[in-house]
Amino acid sequence: MLGLLVAVLFGLLWLQPQWLQPSEQRLAAWLRERKVLMAWWPKNTADRATAVHLKDLSPQQALVANWLARKYRVAPEPLAALVAEAHVLSASSKLPAHLILAVMAIESGFHPYAQSHAGAQGLMQVMTGVHAQRYEAYGGRLAAFDPVTNLRVGAAVLSDAIKLRGGSVEQGLKFYLGGYALIEDGGYVAKVMAEKERLDAVAAGQRVQTD
Repeated sequence: MLGLLVAVLFGLLWLQPQWLQPSEQRLAAWLRERKVLMAWWPKNTADRATAVHLKDLSPQQALVANWLARKYRVAPEPLAALVAEAHVLSASSKLPAHLILAVMAIESGFHPYAQSHAGAQGLMQVMTGVHAQRYEAYGGRLAAFDPVTNLRVGAAVLSDAIKLRGGSVEQGLKFYLGGYALIEDGGYVAKVMAEKERLDAVAAGQRVQTD
């Protein structure tokens, strides 16, 4: 009877191939839950991936994510996650989401493992040595290379910099770049603000060149 049941099952899967993948996924989930053959079974790491589908964003956010993906040659799904997180942080930090994204764009080009000679790390190029305490809640300094964590810490640092400079976004950006010692920003503030304006235009449905 068991052999007949298996034969019928395989026959159904052969006649209905669209059932094969869902069946495999259910079997894999069942085996993982019961820790069967865990020594060789691949772990499901999809839940740890910092990525979301563009369809899960608002239309304006999806436009921005797509545009940034094309300009910086990055996969759109990870960028979609960053765009969504920037909007979440915007509500708590009172910073425009497109300003946060513009800082990431100019600082690292959306390269989460970027590191400067001075020790600035990650998407927002936060000085990890200076702001190490901010990473403690996320597990320590190595969390600087987690995209979402770096984004959250960087947004907090930027927000504090703007407050410290009397609420001026331009002066806050300068302080974010080099602190009190900075004399000349090398056009940094202008680049960030120009990128923010481009993102505002993209979200509004305007056609903006990526070059």
